[in-house]
Amino acid sequence: MYSSAVCKTLGRPFLRCVHFAMYLWVVAVATAVPVNGERAQAGELCPKGWWADVMVGSHHIHPDRHFDDFNPGVGVECSITTQWAASFGYFRNSLNRPSFYGGAIYAPEFAHWSWFRLGAMGGIISGYNYGRYGVGSNNRTGPVLAPTAITRFGRFGANFILIPPIRADNLPFTVGLQAKYQFH
Repeated sequence: MYSSAVCKTLGRPFLRCVHFAMYLWVVAVATAVPVNGERAQAGELCPKGWWADVMVGSHHIHPDRHFDDFNPGVGVECSITTQWAASFGYFRNSLNRPSFYGGAIYAPEFAHWSWFRLGAMGGIISGYNYGRYGVGSNNRTGPVLAPTAITRFGRFGANFILIPPIRADNLPFTVGLQAKYQFH
């Protein structure tokens, strides 16, 4: 009887944490194993360069309410190969909450055209209400997978990120803009 009560009390949150941990493991494996035999150069953490990201703002597509379109923040990208990069940072989101993010950017070689690339950004982000998919206090940390358009002009560039809707916060599709500078 006691173990049954404990399972009912801890069962769902525990299973949710286990599922989220499995998701993070899949993301970690996917980012650590580049496709098509592409390998990072040994001995250097970011052989293809470091980028400083500045979160500029966002545009909400057909919002039902007002959102803050100015979203200041900073981040770092570590280009591991020409197709893979790790990214992490902080910004003030459209709901006026602090958001921290971490994950990977994948832009396959067939989606590179001179200064323009298409790819996807995936990982975890905080500051939004993820409902049953979230973890932490108030379920405000959860997974994100978003298509990304990347532009690069020498040492300067920009990321245009299409964030899918987050229904629990009534947040519509959103296009985010990050300006970036390659400093190494």
